[in-house]
Amino acid sequence: MQLDKVGKYEFMAEPFHCDFSGRLFMGHLGNHMLNAADFHSTDRGFGMRYLLTIQRSWVLSRLAIEMEEMPRMYTKFNVETWVESAMRYFTSRNFRVVDNDGKVYGYGRSIWAMIDTETRQPTDIFAIDNGAINNWIVKDKECPIDKGGRVKMGDGAELVRTIDTYYNDVDINGHINSVKYIEHVLDLWDLDWYREHAIKRFEIAYVAEAHAGDQLSFYREQTGEQEYCIRICKADSATGEDVETCRSKIVFCPIFRTSD
Repeated sequence: MQLDKVGKYEFMAEPFHCDFSGRLFMGHLGNHMLNAADFHSTDRGFGMRYLLTIQRSWVLSRLAIEMEEMPRMYTKFNVETWVESAMRYFTSRNFRVVDNDGKVYGYGRSIWAMIDTETRQPTDIFAIDNGAINNWIVKDKECPIDKGGRVKMGDGAELVRTIDTYYNDVDINGHINSVKYIEHVLDLWDLDWYREHAIKRFEIAYVAEAHAGDQLSFYREQTGEQEYCIRICKADSATGEDVETCRSKIVFCPIFRTSD
């Protein structure tokens, strides 16, 4: 059977994956996107199942998610995913979140690197099956959200939290899980904030690996009326100085409630 270049995978907003408002957590949506990416690449011969046998792995470099609405509890929805472009060391992959009736919840954009699991260094994507990833590139499918860029922060960012990391923070690559970063960032605001604000856009860019036992410090700076940037650092084991591990930007929108 000939596979489509665009993969489509069904998920459900399970009740314990939803927040107090009955809508899917952003972290769980991110996890579904990463699963869809793995299902798509595995079915086409360049996924983690194969790569790990040759000491290679995909690592997420950047992720941007922009939503009009989050799926409600028990709602079934699909994550579509496709490769938009590929270069020697990086590939871009897009997502669309849509229900079976064609209602679009939102979109995602991501950048991935392939690393050597021994050296932890980027490796040539085109070396896998003679560059077979090029056979799956889709250039004409729309992803109408901004690609995003470097998250710019000034010197005025405030240290708002420092946390320890443990077993549940670590993923198959042996470093702090991409989605755990999302959850830790969004925990910087309390429930009262989320009663009045929804997440319109979430961006995260990964700079350096952190591992179990590392302490993570979160610096926050307001950069717009509903826009905040976050810098996450770990302490260097030798010097104790901050080493940046990733940056994030969140754009909120107010929740407008109608009277009954």
